[in-house]
Amino acid sequence: MEHGQAPAPPPWRGPWILCLLPALAGGQLLAAGEAAYEERAVTGVRGRVVELSCGSAAVSAPPAVVFWSFATPGGSGPPQVVAVGSGREAMVAASAGTLGRVTLRNGTLELRELRAAAQGRFLCQGLFPEQGRLRVGYAAVLLRVLVPVSKPFVRPTAAAAAEGAAVALMCTVREGTEPLSFSWQHREPQGGPSASPTGPGCAGAELHLTPANRSHAGWYTCTVRNEVNNRTSEPVYLDIVYGPDEPAISVEPFSPEQGGFSAGEREEVVLSCLAPSNPPSRYVWLHNGSQVHTGQTYVIVAITRTQAGTYTCLAENTHLQTRTQATIILTVYYPPAGSPSCSAVATGNLWDVTLRCRWLGGFPPARLRWVGPGPPEEEEEEGVTGTSFSVATSIQPGVATRNGSSFSCLASHPALPQGAACGTTLWVPAGGPSCAAAATKGDEYVMLRCRWEGGTPLVTLRWHNSEGRALGDPSPSATVLVLSANNGLRGQDFICMATHPLQATSAECRLRLEVPGLEVARSEVAVLEGGEARLACRQHGGSADLGATAVWYDPKEQEVTSGLAKYQLERGEAWVNLTIHDAEWPGDGGIYHCTVANAVGTASLPVRLRIDRYPAPPNVTISKLRYTRARTEVRLEWRTQGAGNLTGFVVQRRQAKKLPRRAPSPWETAAGDIEPHSRDRRLGGLDPAVVYAFRVLAVNHRTAGHPSEVQTPAEPPFEAYPAVMGAAVAGMLVATTASLLALRCIAHRRDALPRLHDLLFRMAGPRAQEPISTLEDAGTATSRKDGAAPAPGDAAAAGTAAEPPLAPLDTTEDPPVNVTITVTATP
Repeated sequence: MEHGQAPAPPPWRGPWILCLLPALAGGQLLAAGEAAYEERAVTGVRGRVVELSCGSAAVSAPPAVVFWSFATPGGSGPPQVVAVGSGREAMVAASAGTLGRVTLRNGTLELRELRAAAQGRFLCQGLFPEQGRLRVGYAAVLLRVLVPVSKPFVRPTAAAAAEGAAVALMCTVREGTEPLSFSWQHREPQGGPSASPTGPGCAGAELHLTPANRSHAGWYTCTVRNEVNNRTSEPVYLDIVYGPDEPAISVEPFSPEQGGFSAGEREEVVLSCLAPSNPPSRYVWLHNGSQVHTGQTYVIVAITRTQAGTYTCLAENTHLQTRTQATIILTVYYPPAGSPSCSAVATGNLWDVTLRCRWLGGFPPARLRWVGPGPPEEEEEEGVTGTSFSVATSIQPGVATRNGSSFSCLASHPALPQGAACGTTLWVPAGGPSCAAAATKGDEYVMLRCRWEGGTPLVTLRWHNSEGRALGDPSPSATVLVLSANNGLRGQDFICMATHPLQATSAECRLRLEVPGLEVARSEVAVLEGGEARLACRQHGGSADLGATAVWYDPKEQEVTSGLAKYQLERGEAWVNLTIHDAEWPGDGGIYHCTVANAVGTASLPVRLRIDRYPAPPNVTISKLRYTRARTEVRLEWRTQGAGNLTGFVVQRRQAKKLPRRAPSPWETAAGDIEPHSRDRRLGGLDPAVVYAFRVLAVNHRTAGHPSEVQTPAEPPFEAYPAVMGAAVAGMLVATTASLLALRCIAHRRDALPRLHDLLFRMAGPRAQEPISTLEDAGTATSRKDGAAPAPGDAAAAGTAAEPPLAPLDTTEDPPVNVTITVTATP
């Protein structure tokens, strides 16, 4: 038991405190009849707070002493002590925890976190102070504990059921004080507000759907209520399996017709199939019995005529293994290819105009109608002809129709919402016919062409001769007449007649077949040899161009072609010029002809070409012609005789010896283009074993003078003597120089070569003077010249000081020395 806020005292046992109540009353015992008793009922909710007061509401003062006890309803045994209190002090029994969290304050018993075990009878006994005394009071409180409803859950008999089967949903709660009430809510599978199911079996803890249909599919929730609270379950989905129903096919663009639908070719056609089913249907499209697509929608981007026929939509429920199908007929309208074509031709002997409008093909055929002439807004009312299919024709009189009148052909077709149209304007071309003539290759035939293009209808052309007789067949815009080429056609006239329905009279053009005339700039042309000659020729006249070509013929009556290097041809539309390069005398001179020919004849004019030569150059004589020592070259010198212009020299050669029974070898040019001031030339490249003959010619441009006399080279002169003499003189100079050097060496080295010295220098006699080689010798020689003889002592002293004592002379004679000098002369 708890005591205020102080620590709990030791537990107490037994109802001994009841014995203390008279003592607490001041020793004055109250009569039993004076005790107050009250009995009431209180309701509490599990888990919440409930307060139980002791005494009636009339008693305002709290009891001085209070005693609370508890007895379970229908229980046996003594009541259970709950709490005892006096003033602010209170004690709570430990066993009161099964009732909740119990507190006692001012005699009021407060139960927090109320438990279901607290339901029963609570007895309160207390002493209440009243007018200076204590009054005994009793109170019995019947406490009813209510349990809130727990969260319910829904359990269907089947999560998915076939349409028509019996389905039940059960709502279950774990706890809650009865009575309980149940309510159901249903929401569509795609969402939306909830609605309560109606009908038998839709109230209570079980919801019966018998039989189930597709509208029963969706989310179901159950709400349970009691007097404490209400709770709603989590939604549970009920799936109803059904279908597929019979498919419904829709076609876009929507164009129904008898027996099916229609569409224009190249349109985008969308076929949609809808067969309600759960699970959704699997769709298969068949075209003429063959599968072409899988899916609910079949889009044909640009439908063609080959895609017309029957289209079947097959719907299948894979869960129930059931199938349904629907079929439609799709007709494809397609217009004729291209666009309508309008034309106008001359008929009725070329005086009427037939208007034709054609647009073949298509399904169905196009409807055509001619309208006009008139403004566009009036064309619908002014119909020329009635309506026809694929081809429409209208005939208009040419004279009654104005030039420039317009007619329109209107075409309509189911596949063309806007329709189509073509038109034509009748008009006469400006100007008139033009005529021309040409010849075939080889001038075998002559073709006369007549042309006058434009106009609607086209102009009709036909050829006539000068006598008015028609030639060939009439033809629109252009006509060609082919004639065999012969000279009889020369000078004849041909007329082309042009007829148009809108013109009252015919137009014409004429041709006369002739040979073109020729003219030349000069009938005679003169040019110096080696120059260029230019011959000019021009053709004129002739009303018909038959492809005449002017050509040049040389003096030998041969045609001049452009492939020759000698000639250069320049051609124009009506002229041809011939240029002769590097004119030669006399081969290029003579009469040239300019000739022109066509299929009806030939014309020619002559032009004389005169080639003038340059003056003859002076004569030449050879002044020197000699071989070199190797005989592979010759040196040639010449000189000119007489007056005359020259531009160079030419040296020719050939073998001098004629072979037996053979003609002399031709002259070869050994040197050409020699300058006019040169008078000599060194010529090489000769065979030493061959004897050559040479001659020289003077040249004035292309004119060569008389050749010089023919000479053979002379042998070269002997030229070895000067070389030999030069070598001899050189040898003598070398020998003299060597001798002088030897003598000088012996004179200076007489001590080393005394015998050779004495042999060379004493052989000169007693009067011979020794060569002076030293300063002492020079001094001695000077003194001797002065006439003073040296003293004996001086001589001895000088000899002693100057040289060592001489060795005894050897009386044996040395062998003689031979000196050989060789001189070599090189030629």
